[in-house]
Amino acid sequence: MSTPPSTPSSTPLTTHDALQVGARDHLVQHFAKQQGSDLLVLERGEGPYVYDTRGTQYIDALSSLFCSQLGYSYGEEFAEAATRQLTTLAFNTNWNTAHPASIELAEMISDRAPADDYKVMFTGGGSESVESAWKMVREHFDALGQPQRVKAIARRTAYHGVTLGALSFTGVPGFKSGFGTAPIEVSHVSSTNAFRAPDGDDPAAFCARLLAEVEDAIVAAGADEVALIIAEPVQNAGGCFVPPPGYWQGLRALADKYGTLLMADEVITGFGRIGEWFAVAREGVAPDLISVAKGITSAYAPMGAVLVRSHVLEPLVDQGKVYRHGITFGGHPVSAAIARRNIEIFERDGVLENVRTLAGPLGEKVATLLDLPIVGDVRGAGFFWAMELVKDDEATRFEKEKRDELLRAFLPRRLREAGLIARCDDRGDAVLQIAPPLISDEALLEEIVSRLRDVLADAGEHMKL
Repeated sequence: MSTPPSTPSSTPLTTHDALQVGARDHLVQHFAKQQGSDLLVLERGEGPYVYDTRGTQYIDALSSLFCSQLGYSYGEEFAEAATRQLTTLAFNTNWNTAHPASIELAEMISDRAPADDYKVMFTGGGSESVESAWKMVREHFDALGQPQRVKAIARRTAYHGVTLGALSFTGVPGFKSGFGTAPIEVSHVSSTNAFRAPDGDDPAAFCARLLAEVEDAIVAAGADEVALIIAEPVQNAGGCFVPPPGYWQGLRALADKYGTLLMADEVITGFGRIGEWFAVAREGVAPDLISVAKGITSAYAPMGAVLVRSHVLEPLVDQGKVYRHGITFGGHPVSAAIARRNIEIFERDGVLENVRTLAGPLGEKVATLLDLPIVGDVRGAGFFWAMELVKDDEATRFEKEKRDELLRAFLPRRLREAGLIARCDDRGDAVLQIAPPLISDEALLEEIVSRLRDVLADAGEHMKL
C-alpha cells in the first residue's frame, strides 16, 4: 500500500540555514535538549516518506511518534473535509451546545468500541484525555457517595502524559522530579515485560504473579480508597510490552472485585496500531474508560477523546450533577470532520486489514535481528515493535554513560545516515522502537528491517560487542 516517492525538490541552502538559526533562537523543543545546530527539520511528506530541508528522504518508521497512521498522501482528502467544515461552521464548543461533526464522530467511534454503551468526550490530545478521564472517575465516585476513592494503580515505566495529573500515573521517576508532590496518589506495579523476568518463559505463572501484585497493591492502598486501575494494552515506554494471556481479563476481575474502574490508555495503540480500532478488544475486555488521541485523526489535525461506559456517567445523570470539566477546543469541528474522514479512509482502504495481514511477517522480520550481538530481545504486536539493546550474550544492561552514548549520540546519527526515522528510548532499558505507517506494504517493511540491521550491526561494532 506504500505510495512511491517522487523526486524531491531541495530547499535552498540559505533557507535551510535560516531555519536552523530560527529554531535555535525562537523555538522551544519538546522533550529534548535545546539544540544549537543540525536540527532535523522536515518540510514535506509523501506516502510513508518524509523529506528534510536539504531534500533528503527518510522512511518514517515511527509514524511521527505513533501518530501518522495513514502516512502523508491523504492531504487533499482531508483538506476537502476541513474546507467544507470551515465554510459551514468554523467553530463551536461542546459546552452546553454541540455541532453535527462532533455528534456524528462520537457515534462512529461508539459503534467501533469494545462494547455498545460507550459515550465519547473529546479533548485536544493524549494528556488531556488521561486527565479528563481521571476527573470523570472522581465525579463518578463522588456521586456514588464514595469520595474517599482518590487513589489509583498504574505500572512502573509506563508513560501516561506529562501534565501534572497525567504525570501522577506516569511511572518514570525522572519525569517527576522537581515538580512537587503528585496531585494523585498512585501505586505503581510491575509492567508486563517478560524479558529477564524469572517466570517470563511461563506465561501463566508470569500472569498470575503480575495480577497478585496488582491485588496486593489495591489492598495495601486501601481497597475502598482505590478509584482506578490504568494500563496500556501494549505498553510503550520501556519498549512495547505485550501482556501475557489472561492479564486483561484478570485486571477486569480485580476491578470488579474491589469496586474500582478499569481504564485502557490507548493513546498509542488505538485506531489501528495493533490492527484493531481498540487494541484491548483483542483481549475480550471492555474497560470502563478508554483514552485515545494520535491515530484518531492520523495526525492530520490535533484531537483526543475519552470513551466512557454509560454506568460511569449514570450516577451523575441520575442526580442531575454537572461534570465539572471541559476543554475549549475539545471536539473542534474541523478536527472532528478530519477524524470522520480518517475512519472512512480506514474502512475504504482496508487499513486494519493491512496491519492484520502484515503484522505476522513484520514480527518475523524483526525477530531475525536477534542474531545481532547487540539485540537481546524483540517484542511487540501489530505495527509496533521494539528491540532491547544489550551489552553481551547474558543480556547485561549498558552502564548509563555507555547507554547515553549509544542512544543519544551514535544511533540518532547513524539512523539519520540510513534515511530511517526510529525511536531511541531510555525510559527503561536501552530500546530502539519502530511503528511504521499503517499503509506500509511488505516491501517497505522489509526495507525498514534491512536498514535496522545495518544500523544495529554498526552499533554493535561501535560498542565493541
